Amino acid sequence: MSIPQHMNPHVEPGAGTFDPDQLEVAPGRQREAVEGWIPELATEAELRDALEKAFDYRGDVTLTKKDGAKLEGYIFDRITGATLQSSFVRVLPKDGTGRLKIAYSEIAALAFSGRDPAAGKSWEAWVKKYWEKKAAGGPGASLHPESLE
Repeated sequence: MSIPQHMNPHVEPGAGTFDPDQLEVAPGRQREAVEGWIPELATEAELRDALEKAFDYRGDVTLTKKDGAKLEGYIFDRITGATLQSSFVRVLPKDGTGRLKIAYSEIAALAFSGRDPAAGKSWEAWVKKYWEKKAAGGPGASLHPESLE
């Protein structure tokens, strides 16, 4: 007996009906282009949503605290609590001063200031390049990553 997709806890809503055994490339998660975005943080929900996107972002962000201090760095973790005071982001500052833990309640503004280092380097582009090399019969058609040097 199979579980209907709408009742399967292992299938994300809107994931579609895909059989991974029948696909060469499974569809990925849609990424939002947030580089350069300065979200409006008028409500608690907007702050939480923006910080969730900042956690998923692969570049640096600039946080402005309510005391006016600015911090640029990479958000590598977040702890979501019931209140803004019990919710935190953990940041690796760009200046390398060590990990910081900042309560959501201390954040006045957020800007996606850093460049997204993975923008334009999508999995789909890699797969396309792989299949082009494989079709051409070239030696470069390998599942191993290319050298970064």
